Amino acid sequence: MTVHVLTRSQTLAGTPDTVFPFFAQARNLEAITPPFLGFRVMTPAPIEMAPGTLIAYRLKLHGVPLRWLTRIEEWEPGVRFVDAQLRGPYALWHHTHAFAADPGRPGWTVMRDTVRYALPFGPLGELAHRIMVRRDLERIFAYRAQTVARMVADVSEAER
Repeated sequence: MTVHVLTRSQTLAGTPDTVFPFFAQARNLEAITPPFLGFRVMTPAPIEMAPGTLIAYRLKLHGVPLRWLTRIEEWEPGVRFVDAQLRGPYALWHHTHAFAADPGRPGWTVMRDTVRYALPFGPLGELAHRIMVRRDLERIFAYRAQTVARMVADVSEAER
């Protein structure tokens, strides 16, 4: 099984303690996921985020309906959290979200996403990765970066 790594960083307005609560709301994932995925959180609200929290989703990937179940593996408010797929389209999905004060810009946060993932189906999965999965993930995370920056800025502005 080939494990791929996707890493993205972005700088967000607000300190880690003020930015992190946006990510503590599991339903915000719907808003920062591109509409073409039809992504919906299925776990009833409220969702208490903590190690062991299970979150169920449904989405459509290239028109194919999928269910996805993740578990919060680590939860350190203001610092990081990790979610891992228990059931879904990947053979491995381990997503670390890390938050740190930007040393060059007081009052700003550097958020880093690191996703370790692998596809099922051996060589066919690797072919799918080359043809579309890598491109799909890059598109999803580009959309997410734009949307997160706007939404977190709106929250920060409203709190001032």
